[in-house]
Amino acid sequence: MSTPHHPADSDRPWPTGKLNALRLGRRLVTEVPASGPGRRAFVSVIPLTIPDDHQAQRQGWKRSDRARTFRLQHWDYDAEQIDGFDHDIGAVLIRSATVAGEPELTTTLQAWGLRPEQFLYPWQTDAP
Repeated sequence: MSTPHHPADSDRPWPTGKLNALRLGRRLVTEVPASGPGRRAFVSVIPLTIPDDHQAQRQGWKRSDRARTFRLQHWDYDAEQIDGFDHDIGAVLIRSATVAGEPELTTTLQAWGLRPEQFLYPWQTDAP
């Protein structure tokens, strides 16, 4: 069983496995209420990569970084387009933010009304 991690300025813990995934540069996703019928919406946390990440990848490993910068994106999609290659047809970017570090990530998620424990690995969701 994993022990939750509490980033500074946070009252919501990140599950350890999810925090490690973010530090290793893996995207996390949660489904949120869509703008209307026939729509689906998702918020993604996308760790940004730097040259050190690319160097590690060329060497066959993943670099963990506690000080990553993250991009948050809230997209609203046409539900009928989600499963295809053209999932971006009719997609609307609702909001986006770039945050530096885990504390700012948690603070921004709280401002968006989201909790760390809501986020899943992309393969556990229908997110494109």
